[in-house]
Amino acid sequence: MVKSKLALISSAVILCICMSFYFPYPTNKTIDARASFMMLPIRDQDGYVVLGIIGSFLFILAMILLGIGLKKYRVRTMIIFILVYSILPTLLITMYQETLAKGIAAISYDGSGTCQFDHVSEDLLNGECSIVLHNRSSESVSFEIEFLDSFFPEDEVRMESLMNLNGPHIFTIEGNSEETIEVKALLDLTDVPNPIGGGTSTGIHIKLIEGEDIRIL
Repeated sequence: MVKSKLALISSAVILCICMSFYFPYPTNKTIDARASFMMLPIRDQDGYVVLGIIGSFLFILAMILLGIGLKKYRVRTMIIFILVYSILPTLLITMYQETLAKGIAAISYDGSGTCQFDHVSEDLLNGECSIVLHNRSSESVSFEIEFLDSFFPEDEVRMESLMNLNGPHIFTIEGNSEETIEVKALLDLTDVPNPIGGGTSTGIHIKLIEGEDIRIL
C-alpha cells in the first residue's frame, strides 16, 4: 500500500504546518475571514491574506504527496485525511480544556450566538444577545464579556458592540456546565456615531476577559 515513506512523512509534516498557521486556540484568528480554504483565511476585510494563500498551496502539496506516497486507495485515504484534518483541532482543544485548562482557557463557544436590536426612539434601542458557553473545567470561572462588531466595509456601522455601552457584563459559570448567557439592555445612542437602527445579527463574536487574560471567540 505504501509507495514512498518519504512522501507520506513530508505530507504529514506539511499538514501539521498548515494547521499551526491558524490554529483556533486560545483565540480564533479567522473571525474576520471573508473567504477560507480548509480553515485557512484567503481573504479578509483588508484584502487577500498571504499566509492563508501560502497555507492553501501547502495543503494542496500535502495532498499531492499523500497520493504519491500510496500505491492504492489514494482517493479514499485523501478523503479520510481531509476529514481528520477538519475535526482534529476541535478534538485537541476539547481534550486540553477538559484536562489541563483553567479559567477562561476552559471556556468553549460554538459561535452560534445571536443579537436582536429593536428601535425604541431616535436615540434608543432595545438590545438582547444570547450565547451558549461551556465551562469544561471542574472549577467555576468568572469573567467579563465584550461583544465584537461584525465588519461592515461600507461605513463601519456599529452593531453588536453597542451592547458594551451598558457594561461591564460579568458572569460566572460553574465547573463542567453549559449555560445560556443572556444580556439585555436599553441602549442610549445619543453620543454613538454610526449606530444601527435595528436588526438581527447571528454568529456573533465575543471577547472574554479574566484579569489580564483575554480570548476572542
